Amino acid sequence: MVIRITGTSRRPEVQQEQDTSSAPFRFFEDLFNDWAKRSVLARRRESLKPPVDILEKDNMFFVRTELPGITENDFELKLDGNTLTIKAEKKMESENSGYNYHQIEGFYGTYTRSFNLPDTVDAEHISASYTNGVLTVTIPQKPEMTPRSIKVAHG
Repeated sequence: MVIRITGTSRRPEVQQEQDTSSAPFRFFEDLFNDWAKRSVLARRRESLKPPVDILEKDNMFFVRTELPGITENDFELKLDGNTLTIKAEKKMESENSGYNYHQIEGFYGTYTRSFNLPDTVDAEHISASYTNGVLTVTIPQKPEMTPRSIKVAHG
């Protein structure tokens, strides 16, 4: 298939012509084009799930995720039993912004991730901060769960 763009208006006219010279290879061309399209759609879905790092230090867990372009007010953190849910929404600028978009690859939409926390966490003291596009949820463990040394008495 050959695509020619004609016209000088803001929305050019598109003419399609069939290229019969590659008919034997048409199957492979269609297969590749379909694969490329599916690949782009799969990457788009993955962009709705930014990566999450879960770390542990000094008897605390840290859940970090990079979500640039979102404000603190766009986050919703919820603890239901032992399940921590992080929800955020990044909205596109309104159509009245005056921009004409030619390509959009940024992440827009709703992001939701849930994590099952161990019974050892201190749910009353979970906190969250958002700095430079990184959300960090700090999850302390209960003090009674802190490992301690036991001295062995001589007998």
